[in-house]
Amino acid sequence: MNEINQFMDFLDAAPSSFHAAHAVADRLLASGFQKQVEDQPWDASPGGHVIVRDGAVLAWFVPDDAGPHSGFRIIGSHTDSPGFSLKPQPDSTQHGWQQLGVEIYGGPIIPSWFDRELTLAGQVIFSDGSERLLNTGPILRIPHLAIHLDSSKEFSVDKQQHLHPVMGLADATTDAVSAQAQQVGIASIIAGQLGVAESDIASWSLITAPAQPASLFGVNADLLASSRMDNLSSVFASMVALERAVASGDLSSDIAVLAAFDHEEVGSASTTGAQGPILAETLERTATALGADRESYLQMLRRSSCVSADAAHSIHPNYAEKHDPHNPPIIGGGPVTKINSKQRYASNARTIAMWENACRAAMVPIQNYVSKNSVPCGSTIGPATATALGIDTVDVGVPMLSMHSAREMIGVHDQLWLSQALESYLIN
Repeated sequence: MNEINQFMDFLDAAPSSFHAAHAVADRLLASGFQKQVEDQPWDASPGGHVIVRDGAVLAWFVPDDAGPHSGFRIIGSHTDSPGFSLKPQPDSTQHGWQQLGVEIYGGPIIPSWFDRELTLAGQVIFSDGSERLLNTGPILRIPHLAIHLDSSKEFSVDKQQHLHPVMGLADATTDAVSAQAQQVGIASIIAGQLGVAESDIASWSLITAPAQPASLFGVNADLLASSRMDNLSSVFASMVALERAVASGDLSSDIAVLAAFDHEEVGSASTTGAQGPILAETLERTATALGADRESYLQMLRRSSCVSADAAHSIHPNYAEKHDPHNPPIIGGGPVTKINSKQRYASNARTIAMWENACRAAMVPIQNYVSKNSVPCGSTIGPATATALGIDTVDVGVPMLSMHSAREMIGVHDQLWLSQALESYLIN
C-alpha cells in the first residue's frame, strides 16, 4: 500500500498542472535523472534526463547500448484537470462580499464544485521574468443557493453570474466604491504568500482546486476519492513504471519516455500540449544526439510505440443504460483498453495486442471500453500523438466514476495494476 500512500501525497501536492510537472521532475531528479536545459546542447548520454516546460514534463532514459538502431517506448498522459481559472482582473465587491472572476477551464461537472473550499494554484510570473509556484490554501468557495429560495428545485446556473467564488466579507458599512478601495485584492494576497511586492507580479496562470485531501473509503478501504485523478492517476503510474523499469536493469535498447502534457482538457493545442512540438522535439533531438540523421530518425519512429494513459469510464450502477452492455469495464476489474472506430481513441488491433501482452506478462487483468452508439465518446492525447508522429498508439486507463467531478473515484487495485502494466510495457 506504500505506492497508494505515495499517490495520495502526490495528488495533494499537485493542485495544478505546474505543480504536477515539477513534482514528477523533482522525484526523478532525486533518483538520479539529469535536468536538460532546452536552449542548450542536447544530452543523450546513458541515463535519465528530464525537462519541465510550464505544466508539462518529459523524462526519458537512454540505455547504454542506445543508438540509431533503437526505438522509443512512450507513455503519454496529461497533467491538467477541469476547474476554474483566475481572470486577469478578477477582484469585485458585491452586496458585502469579496469575490473573484473566474473562467471555466475544460468540462467540469459544475454542481460538484459548489460548496467546497477551494485553493488557487499554479504559476506566478514576476516582472524580472522569474517564476514561482503558488498554492494559496482554502480561500474560495462557490456557494449554492438555498433550496428554499429556488422554487424550480432544479439546478441551473448562469456561468458568468453564478460561478463567482466568494473570497471574504467586504465592509458593508461603506459604499461600494469605498469598500472596494479598502479590500485586500487577490494580487496582494498572492504577493504576501510569496513574500514579494505586489508591483513585482507581472501575470499568473492560476486555477481552482478542491482543498480536501485524497482519502480511501469503502467498507474495505479499496476505493480512493480525490480531485484531479483524471489524469494524475496516469501521470503517477507512468512515473512509478519508469522508475521501476530503470531500477530493474531490464530495459532493452529502446529509449523509455514519459510524456505528461498540459492542456488536454481544452484540446491540447499549445506549446505544452500533445498537439504542440514538445514530444517531437525531444525525440528528434535525442535521436540526433545519438548520431541519427533524418532517415535514421524516421526509422526510429517506425520502431516506436506509445501507450496513451488516461482515465476510463467505469460502468455506473445507477446509469447502466449509458454504457455498451457487452463492454462494461468496472472499478476493480483492472486497467481498461479504450477503443473507438471513429479514432477518438488511437487503439488499433496491433497496439491492443501489444498492450494485452504487456498486461499478461505482468499478470494484470484486462478490460475493454467501447462507447454505446447513442452516447458521445471523449478523446485523449493518443490520437494527437499518433497523428503527429505516426507512432502506433494504444489508449488505456484506470476505470473511474465521477470523471470531471471535483471529487472523482477509482479503485486502489486498478491504480496498482496500471503502474505494473506500464512497467511491463517498458521492459518486455
